[in-house]
Amino acid sequence: MTDDPRLSLRLHFESGLTFGRGKADLLQGIAEEGSISAAGRRMGMSYRRAWSLVEEMNGHFAAPLVDSSRGGAKGGGAALTDLGRSVLADYRALEELLRDQGAGQLQRLRAAQRYVQG
Repeated sequence: MTDDPRLSLRLHFESGLTFGRGKADLLQGIAEEGSISAAGRRMGMSYRRAWSLVEEMNGHFAAPLVDSSRGGAKGGGAALTDLGRSVLADYRALEELLRDQGAGQLQRLRAAQRYVQG
């Protein structure tokens, strides 16, 4: 375990959308698993919750971030659209920028903390 603070970026848009690590991880999971339900299971959430988050994201951007097809003889699936891949890449780049550019500030904040043994 490290003493370094955990950095979490959360973006609040005027449209009402909050986009943070959870939604980014869901998009990442969909990209890797090819399935909303599999991505949700990987994160410990129900399909209903995962689908609800996808619908929320799809409704707040100029075009959908996730393209899905229903199950059937060939099975269903999901994939990120070009915009979805771009949004995820931009979010991850912002996380990296904060970690890299804010390393000194994070160290000072960590050093200023009072450690309570419990």
